[in-house]
Amino acid sequence: MSLLWNEPVQDAWIDYNGHLSEAYYVLVFGHATDNVMDAVGIDATYREAHDASLYTLEAHVRYLAEVPAGADLEVRSSVIGVSGKLLWIWHELWVDDRLRATEEVLGVHVRGGASAPMPDDIAAAAGAARVAPPDEASGRIRPLADPATG
Repeated sequence: MSLLWNEPVQDAWIDYNGHLSEAYYVLVFGHATDNVMDAVGIDATYREAHDASLYTLEAHVRYLAEVPAGADLEVRSSVIGVSGKLLWIWHELWVDDRLRATEEVLGVHVRGGASAPMPDDIAAAAGAARVAPPDEASGRIRPLADPATG
């Protein structure tokens, strides 16, 4: 399953070279991560009701091509791994049908300030959304048969 996140480049995000500044790639990928969280059930209602969320443990960004001012950004996101507490997300940032950057994110489900297993329905939704990792992924994703472990 691939999810889409779209937003325009803001003028304040442009650096002295006339391109999207590196920090804003991560900001946009963060918005796309929120979109994935919503899709698997870690939405605002869940977060507030359960004092739970997804915390980023690790992220790897590849900057492949510049993003010009005024561009419309499209992030294509996929769940590429899931375990009892962990969720791996793959993002691709596209502009004008050209891949500009990727980000691989490892998040941990946290409840009450400590890591905790995802509820069964969220683990099932994440597992159902899971696709094979692309070749460019880190290779550190553990294939797990049982999403209730880990």
